Amino acid sequence: MKRRRSLFSRLFEKIIEGTLTISSTVTSLTVLLIIIFLFKEGFSLFSDKPIENDFILAVNKSNPTSNLKPEQIKDIFDEKIINWKEVGGFDKEIKTFTINDISKYFTDAEIGENFEFLPQKINELVTEEKAIIAYIPTKYLSTDFTGKKLDIGNVTLGNFITGKQWFPTAEPVAQLGVLPLIMGTLWVCLGAILLALPLGLACAIYMSEVAHIRIRNILKPMIELLAGIPSVVYGFFGLVIIVPLVKQMFNLSVGETALSGSIILAIMVLPTIITIAEDALRTVPNSMREASLALGATKLQTIVRVVIPHSILGITAAVILGIGRVFGETMAVLMVTGNAAVMPHSFLQPIRTITATIAAELGEAPQGGLHYKSLFALGCILFIITLITNLLVEWISSKRRYAHK
Repeated sequence: MKRRRSLFSRLFEKIIEGTLTISSTVTSLTVLLIIIFLFKEGFSLFSDKPIENDFILAVNKSNPTSNLKPEQIKDIFDEKIINWKEVGGFDKEIKTFTINDISKYFTDAEIGENFEFLPQKINELVTEEKAIIAYIPTKYLSTDFTGKKLDIGNVTLGNFITGKQWFPTAEPVAQLGVLPLIMGTLWVCLGAILLALPLGLACAIYMSEVAHIRIRNILKPMIELLAGIPSVVYGFFGLVIIVPLVKQMFNLSVGETALSGSIILAIMVLPTIITIAEDALRTVPNSMREASLALGATKLQTIVRVVIPHSILGITAAVILGIGRVFGETMAVLMVTGNAAVMPHSFLQPIRTITATIAAELGEAPQGGLHYKSLFALGCILFIITLITNLLVEWISSKRRYAHK
């Protein structure tokens, strides 16, 4: 009987071990596949041109200009650049043309009832107008097209990261500069961590080392309950309370600013930091506290020199999870930061974050298009920023840990 029980026990253990192994393997592979898919979709952006596949930009063949940057093309069609010599061409005033302007040059009879003569007319227009730049659908290009196609070049990683204009649906050329979004994300997250980390750590120390057990038993469930509140509720709270308060305090025209986003994110991340840090502090053996006090150290000295260094790993975990929550938050930030894709210079101006951009635009981006791929590239950047931040926090905490040994 004992032998059968022993065999059954070993078999049961093997089944449990196998189940756990399969579960961990499947989970790891799933995460890996998600990361691979993210980077595959994101980096495919850099093999495309910042113009729709079925359109071209063309100029007269006598025009010395053969390539333009996306920013220059936008300024030309916005009439900020009005002469070709401003972009290295001849001294002629630029004439822009899109398919919507066709009625300015030709009658319906000349175009044809079914647009059968449109390719020929567009070719004539580009040939006759020396200073024209035309944004033309490829389906309306004639086989003997005599214009010169402009070389725009592919989207590059450098221009994508350092560009300062985010207009992914702009015509004729998309403006895919994500630096304002990156800086907006870092700006609001930095403010949130600067607010939440000292407050969260102080609260955790109070609950672990100072508060009476009855107070701790009341506070801890209440703080943990805050972590379960949906982010959209925090967003409404920020929109109704924080935004008007910031607007009034600093006499601003609008209250949707980086400061409002930082305050909301700090409030949201406090339960995570407090709970995990307090658990870490409570794992310090009482014998270490008693030994410190017996040697003449004060309560504060014991906390600073014994308790915190001993629990630094747990505190680091709280910080990392807090930073991850801050970087990944979407709805609350989307509601209170103003969503202005501009370079931030102050906490009192509207900004836009990477997560808010993805949430607001992904549903409207055609699958496989330039806009769709650029949003996945933003996701790759967010993943890399979070990874670097976590590694940096781990490195700093390890340095501190070795310094205390």
